[in-house]
Order: sequence, then structure tokens, then C-alpha cells
Amino acid sequence: MTPRIADAMALLPIIIAPDPRLKAVCEPVSEVDGTIRKLMDDMLETMYFAPGIGLAAPQVGVPKRVIVVDCARQEEPPAPLRMADPELIRVGDEEVCREEGCLSFPEHFAEVDRRGRIGVRYRDETDSEREIEVEGLLAACIQHEMDHLDGILFVDYLSKIKRGMILRKLGKARRAGDPAERAAAGVP
Repeated sequence: MTPRIADAMALLPIIIAPDPRLKAVCEPVSEVDGTIRKLMDDMLETMYFAPGIGLAAPQVGVPKRVIVVDCARQEEPPAPLRMADPELIRVGDEEVCREEGCLSFPEHFAEVDRRGRIGVRYRDETDSEREIEVEGLLAACIQHEMDHLDGILFVDYLSKIKRGMILRKLGKARRAGDPAERAAAGVP
């Protein structure tokens, strides 16, 4: 059976920093309905295409508390998580430093300290409340994406000088219309 065009997933444009929409605090999701499910599916398709391991709704211009993540390795089957209104309910004591990147900051990476183990409560694509406890890369990815929902970017954890250098470089590439940077950023 061929899917109807209206049901097909779509690639969404990813907002590239610096952009004030990335600093906005997002609104809660009142209910995970068909519109939010489609957003989650479109975000997953966009994230996989980019390619990335996480994406937050504000990165695609939707100021809602929705994130998607999938940290499965290439040789593993996909393991997508669709989360509406995620909240940390437990955090481990140990902090782990790992290199992070962000689809809104193409080609830029930095070391960021995050909690090594977290518990998260959220609503899934069926509007059912779920709780999970995760660690490692998945814990870091969820924390990174949840930060986006509060207008916090991974560069906010860096020194003012390093953050400024990254933002100036991205702003300059956008203004100059650098084809390579624009292509890497997914900007037409």
C-alpha cells in the first residue's frame, strides 16, 4: 500500500546558529496528537539525513518541548526515542566529559561535562508517560537536546572567547554565503 502524500515524512530545515530562535524557551506539549507525532517523525527523518543522533524541535523552528534521539551504532538496528515534555527526575553524581557537536553548529565540536547517568520522565509518541534510566552517550545526548528546550546551547558551556569565535565564524559564513559552510549547515 502506498502512503498518502499527507502522511509522508518530510525533511525539515535545521536552524543554524547564530539565530535567536535557538535561545527561546519552548512551550510544553498539551497532548501528543497526530500533529506532534508527525513532527516527531519528520524530526527523526531530518536527524538521520543530517546525519545526527539527536534533534530538538526549536532546531527546526518549532518552539515545543519535543526531542528525538537515536544513539544506536551503525551496525545496530535503529533505536529512536521520541520524547515530549522530557524532564530529569534523577541525576547521577558522576560528571563525564565528552566531545559534543550540534546540527545547529555544523563542523564545530567541543568538550562538555554532563551527568553520566540520568533518569528521564517523558511522554512518547502514543502520549503515554514513560520513565527511563540511561547512561553514557545516550544520557549526554538527551541532556544536550533537553537543553535546547530551555534555550541553552552546548557552546554556552564553553569559555566566552571560544563561544564567541564559533558564533562569529558561523555568522560570517552565513553573511558571506560560503557555499561549503552553507551546504554543511543544510542552508540552501
